[in-house]
Amino acid sequence: MQTISGASLTSEANREEFAELSRLARGRGLLERRGGYYAVKIGATTGALAVLVVAVVVVGNSWWNLVVAVGVAVALTQVGFIGHDAGHHQICRRRRDNNVIGLISANLLTGFSFGWWLTKHNRHHAHTNRPGKDPDVDAGAFAFTDAQLEERGRVGKSVARIQAFLLVPLLFLEAMNMHVSSVVALMRRRDRRAVVEAGLLAVHGFVFFVAPFLIMSPVRAVVFVAVTQLLNGFYLGVSFVTNHVGMPTLSGGDDLGFLRRQVITSRNLSGRVFTGFVFGGLDTQIEHHLFPTMPRANLRRARELVRPFCADRAIPYVEESPFRAYGDVLRYLAAAGAGRSVGGD
Repeated sequence: MQTISGASLTSEANREEFAELSRLARGRGLLERRGGYYAVKIGATTGALAVLVVAVVVVGNSWWNLVVAVGVAVALTQVGFIGHDAGHHQICRRRRDNNVIGLISANLLTGFSFGWWLTKHNRHHAHTNRPGKDPDVDAGAFAFTDAQLEERGRVGKSVARIQAFLLVPLLFLEAMNMHVSSVVALMRRRDRRAVVEAGLLAVHGFVFFVAPFLIMSPVRAVVFVAVTQLLNGFYLGVSFVTNHVGMPTLSGGDDLGFLRRQVITSRNLSGRVFTGFVFGGLDTQIEHHLFPTMPRANLRRARELVRPFCADRAIPYVEESPFRAYGDVLRYLAAAGAGRSVGGD
């Protein structure tokens, strides 16, 4: 990741630029809620998940349920995208309504703590690609910067050298990582909402981790749960790994302004409408970071506005095909693991 520091415009000029872009977006109605779209999206997605759960019971103690498990994994990820939209208040006007949808989508249906994820994700949006502040680029399984690599011991540096090869295997574990992180986060809380979240997680755990053993033989149940969780994790991982990895990081007291910070640290994925469906709207990452509350259905229209706006002001706007983006991510991880990344302090 290239590290960027310093100001390109005065703070007032930066604010005026984004204010102008916001006026254009509002003028085209892009920030208006899309109740009909989300009614269909939520109904179809949760309906598909319900049908798949019933199918598991109907198919019973059969290896054919592994085919159903693939569908369950896809449906769970799509429900997770709805939880993401609810967390950004894209669905309803009232915060409470969005939170209810978020709790049902995240805790009950996908098994992730909505409160834990929301706190983490809000930090990411506020400090995108800023090491030490953005939890998504904190030192962990991967070393994203030279500074993070230097903090590792001999074994850690050896692992970092092969981290590009570890990316795909680790993505399969992302769902389990989020399940565990959710439970740990809730155990540290003592508020009433944590109790509600824990109760919803318990129901999810029974349906997706315990019930298969009541329907199938132990071996088939273990394989069913494994397939569901591994594919859910992989689908989640490939949906967000290209969003910011390999894009410039921000250091020190940069004064680039909100517009430039969000655009230069994010990467869009090119493709038709189907791409947007597969990635749950995360393919338009630049527009999402500029307008987090904008309904997913409007992000592609916003791209037609944002891209020329950035071009007129010489603001780097990166959009790549998914395959090229994945290639860039792997090349970056390989370079960072070998100590060849740019900056990162």
